[in-house]
Amino acid sequence: MTRISIIGIGNMGSAIAGIAAKGGASVQVVARDITKAQQLAAQVGGTAGSFGDALTGEIVVLALPHPALADVIATYAEQLDGKVVVDVTNPVDFATFDALTVPADSSAAAELQAALPGARVVKAFNTNFAATLLSGEVGGVPTTVVIAGDDEAAKARLTEVVSAGGVTIADAGSLKRARELEALGFLQMVLAVREQVAWTGGFAVRA
Repeated sequence: MTRISIIGIGNMGSAIAGIAAKGGASVQVVARDITKAQQLAAQVGGTAGSFGDALTGEIVVLALPHPALADVIATYAEQLDGKVVVDVTNPVDFATFDALTVPADSSAAAELQAALPGARVVKAFNTNFAATLLSGEVGGVPTTVVIAGDDEAAKARLTEVVSAGGVTIADAGSLKRARELEALGFLQMVLAVREQVAWTGGFAVRA
């Protein structure tokens, strides 16, 4: 059985926990609010931990805002060595909502990989709204999670879990493609904020 630790209990963390549990994975939910972590863990038949507790998963999903990654690195750098680390973040400048906060030739995922050289970083879920992960469709098209990463085995492990949970995966290639995924995620958020698309909609991938 695949073990997956999800740090974060917001809409994305909750949706991903549900997919992982549906796919038969053993789910650990980690958050600063242990009561809410326990509530989500109970919903998915998993276990709960406080931020800073040991991670039990060989796959670790960072379902957090981009600025929170610094705390994850400071707290868990050694534990994440060798693990598949899934970066869900979009590094949006929320002060202006007009730019990404990473250099134009980089990405949040690339910076995370540099900070965690022993981890196997995969970019995923950042182009999906939580509602489409829960519903399994975007405007009548099945929800697709687009991933990117340099470690093929790591991507295969994540694909296995997500596919078993009923969601399609599309592999965009190397971690360099995280930059385009983050730009796409940002654009989708801008459209939702401007009420051009609903938070239950967004971009779809049709084969």
